[in-house]
Amino acid sequence: MAIFLHKHTLILTLICSLLVLHSSHSELVTESSIHDLLKSKGLPVGLFPKDVESFTLYDTGLLEVFLRGPCLTKFDTMAFYESTIRANLTYGSLTGVEGLSQEELFLWLPVKDIIVDDPKSGLILFDIGLAHKQLSLSLFEDPPDCKSEDVLNVLNLKKKSRKEIGFDAQI
Repeated sequence: MAIFLHKHTLILTLICSLLVLHSSHSELVTESSIHDLLKSKGLPVGLFPKDVESFTLYDTGLLEVFLRGPCLTKFDTMAFYESTIRANLTYGSLTGVEGLSQEELFLWLPVKDIIVDDPKSGLILFDIGLAHKQLSLSLFEDPPDCKSEDVLNVLNLKKKSRKEIGFDAQI
């Protein structure tokens, strides 16, 4: 009887160990919200709007954030979020951002990287391709509200802006 219990205990322990090992190599999501995750990674909680439905953080560092739909918000200028935003998340940065654009001088430019080098400086760096913008971290203290009613206007403006600078084939 003791050998029978010992074998079952050993098998149960082995199965539990395999389950833990498997879960550590698939998706990593321990935070309850995207805003908690950002905070734990040294980023301000207001980088993503309140309308986040879900998110997935893979063990490779790839972060996928899913919104209810495309939306528009404002930091220092207007910002446009697509339905899905992807980026590589490391401590203090989101790099290779896809799905986020910012209006600059009547043009919609994709945000490529978002970096907080030194939180004590009170600044956050936005790489928008043509330039680097340093903004106050205080602009991102709270998750912004999203406005979806103006999305069609923004999509038309983005398309028009890209055509004017010769990128109409890439839409």
